[in-house]
Amino acid sequence: MSEIIESITSFIERYVTWLSIPSIKWTDIVEVLIISVLLYRVLAWIKESKAWSLLKGIVIILVFVIVAAMFSMTTILWIAKNIFGVAVTAMVVVFQPELRKALEQLGRRKVLSSLFTFDNRIIGERFSDETINEIARGSFEMGRAKTGALIVIAQNDSLADYEKTGIILDSAISSQLLINIFEHNTPLHDGAVIVRGNRIVSATCYLPLSENYDLSKELGTRHRAGVGISEVTDSMTIIVSEETGRVSVAYEGNLTRNVDVEQLKDMLRMIQGKTYEEKKSLRLFKRKAGT
Repeated sequence: MSEIIESITSFIERYVTWLSIPSIKWTDIVEVLIISVLLYRVLAWIKESKAWSLLKGIVIILVFVIVAAMFSMTTILWIAKNIFGVAVTAMVVVFQPELRKALEQLGRRKVLSSLFTFDNRIIGERFSDETINEIARGSFEMGRAKTGALIVIAQNDSLADYEKTGIILDSAISSQLLINIFEHNTPLHDGAVIVRGNRIVSATCYLPLSENYDLSKELGTRHRAGVGISEVTDSMTIIVSEETGRVSVAYEGNLTRNVDVEQLKDMLRMIQGKTYEEKKSLRLFKRKAGT
């Protein structure tokens, strides 16, 4: 009987004790959540950028390396070991624009405000509803006349470097002024107009062209410039096509084509920049309208 008990005890000590559940602290749960969010964001960024093709290539190379390790192919393993450090450095250099864009978006992202909301009241705004109406009216009137236009609306990021490439105006916004600026064969029609607040700051400005190869080949320089400035700043750009008269909007590197007047106004309201006076109360979830 004692031998049976000893054998059972020995079995438990050898095969069962390792199954004991370790103690879990709240910091462990937070750590897992943080790692999960970061891993998801990295994979999402890889999927949306040229790094997705690179990742598939790396997986193929890793498969070959694993096969080489299984069959002891020492030459292939030696080559893989020695080029690993160089390959990492090369990837950082090749994908420097994508890495910079990802870090800029992370810096502009309001992490806390996405988790919490405050009881508040409006005390100001980036530009007025009248400005929204004038920009929308001018854009679609130019669209009907097939007058090409490029209107950049600034938010928080400074556009001073781009403003310096044009002619300073510092004028009140009106649909008539926008139409006159972009009228064919006028001194100011070529280039972009930059709007900050309720003022047209500068005209004939040069913008960086997007290097996004996923953009349609039928898009011209005006559309690529609109997307380009939205990739490197938090501005929103309105593009009026000279060929079709259609109005498009570039924001955060994405191009929304053929919008109507109400869609354009909604997009402008999204970045209108209403500022709030925050009260002391804090809630985790927004209340539904009417509650």
